[in-house]
Amino acid sequence: MTPTVPSANSDPKVDKANAILAGAFEVFTSQGFAAASMARIAKAAGVSKPTLYSYFQDKEGLFIAVVQQLLHKSNHMALSLPVVAEMPPSPEAPLRAMATSFLSEAASNKPFLTLMRLIIGESEQFPELAQTFVRVLTKPFLEKLTAYLANHPQLEFADPEVAARTFAGAMVHYLIVQEMLGGKNMMPLECDRMVDGLIDLMMAGGHYQAESTQ
Repeated sequence: MTPTVPSANSDPKVDKANAILAGAFEVFTSQGFAAASMARIAKAAGVSKPTLYSYFQDKEGLFIAVVQQLLHKSNHMALSLPVVAEMPPSPEAPLRAMATSFLSEAASNKPFLTLMRLIIGESEQFPELAQTFVRVLTKPFLEKLTAYLANHPQLEFADPEVAARTFAGAMVHYLIVQEMLGGKNMMPLECDRMVDGLIDLMMAGGHYQAESTQ
């Protein structure tokens, strides 16, 4: 994760925020959350402490901002699922696009995987850090996905929330085993195959019936 190179038309405030996030990522991943200080982050970002505090009020908020930036595209896919009035006849395409985007983006996003290791490793000593991550990112993701599964006219899940957690949990498990624990070297499973199987399970579990064609 590196600062964005300013262009002729760039916004100085955005450039400075990106520099701060890049510096924070460097400090968090090299020193851990406990050892990281706002002073060290300011130094790594090349800004003063007052400037740092004018952008981010505390270390926890800065950490979440780093995670949000790294997961922005994948999280945006879930939060952009169609509302009821805009839903396509088949629920498969949006779910497939979201799963493919999340797995492919996250698997290739080494900085995000590094931060995930950090969150898991620090969760016992700093439970509020993990809880903030769940509240800011995981909870909105699951709420949006649950609403989509509950309201799509072609799906009939007995418990849409459990279905949403199963869908999201399978993707997270795939990333942890394959990418974070080195499982892809011992039990390889292609991303496309994982997505195909997951979508098949969701469609079967939701009793989805495609419209027959004459």
